[in-house]
Amino acid sequence: MTDTAPSKLQQLRDLSVVVADTGDYDAIKRLKPVDCTTNPTLVKKALDLPVYADLIEEQLAWARAQGGGDALVDEVVDRLTIGVGARLAGLIPGRVSTEVDADQAYDTGATIAKARKFVQMYADHGIDRDRILIKVASTWEGVEAARQLQAEGIDCNLTLIFNPTQAIACAEAGAFLISPFVGRILDWYVANGQAPAHIDEDPGVMFVRGVYTEFKRRGSPTVVMGASFRSTAQIEALAGCDRLTISPDLLETLDQDRGPLPRKLSPREAQPVNASAVTADSFGAAIQADPMAKEKLATGIETFAKDLAALRATVREKLSA
Repeated sequence: MTDTAPSKLQQLRDLSVVVADTGDYDAIKRLKPVDCTTNPTLVKKALDLPVYADLIEEQLAWARAQGGGDALVDEVVDRLTIGVGARLAGLIPGRVSTEVDADQAYDTGATIAKARKFVQMYADHGIDRDRILIKVASTWEGVEAARQLQAEGIDCNLTLIFNPTQAIACAEAGAFLISPFVGRILDWYVANGQAPAHIDEDPGVMFVRGVYTEFKRRGSPTVVMGASFRSTAQIEALAGCDRLTISPDLLETLDQDRGPLPRKLSPREAQPVNASAVTADSFGAAIQADPMAKEKLATGIETFAKDLAALRATVREKLSA
């Protein structure tokens, strides 16, 4: 394979929309993804990057002018989240996924309120809602929030997808996009002594392939975006999925590899589906009956909430400095 051959990243861009799973300004500028994402972990990391130094000082100065105190911490976190997202939006042609508070994952009303606030804050930065995805944890309450938000024209990214019924519920709610977590699914099976012998037996890969196939069979417009990758092998095994959100280190690895990258997933003609709609009861029963999904959804929300708490603590520390 010669140096003039296209990299696997270049080939992947012809098969799937490539999304950067980072808030690293320089990485996004260099790797040129279509979409990108923010969340408290990424925003916290961004606070240490020189490119955001003026944004941080501006928001801290605003808070101090208001008198400071804990009451303003949440507002500064929101302002930093949207500020980082707005800057990233200037680097990409597509959308920025922005996560609502994970500690409100079981509160439909609070999730809707924060989503509306974020959309207005982006608008105040001159960024239209069609450049934004509101990232919501896929609890039943999150699904119901997405149903309302989508009806209002606010597109949602339903994240922490681990179960087929959970995925279908999101599609039935009209979610713009879902993020099944490939790597976290594999992590659970490996931790429980069920490591796959081959990439085609990887439970995370198999799950996304199954969801993708079912959505295409149903003619669902909901985008399937594989997420949480542990290796380029997992990414390559899902080449052709609607979207793939990938960390900078794995994007760099794909960019350096000039081997062939065959398509693994292809859309197919929709078929009539005779199935009952997912309800709160059937959703809850499906999660309870699936030990992996039950554990990973709960711990995923817990981790996101801890990351949000850590970001708030960092802001509180900076305000008191």
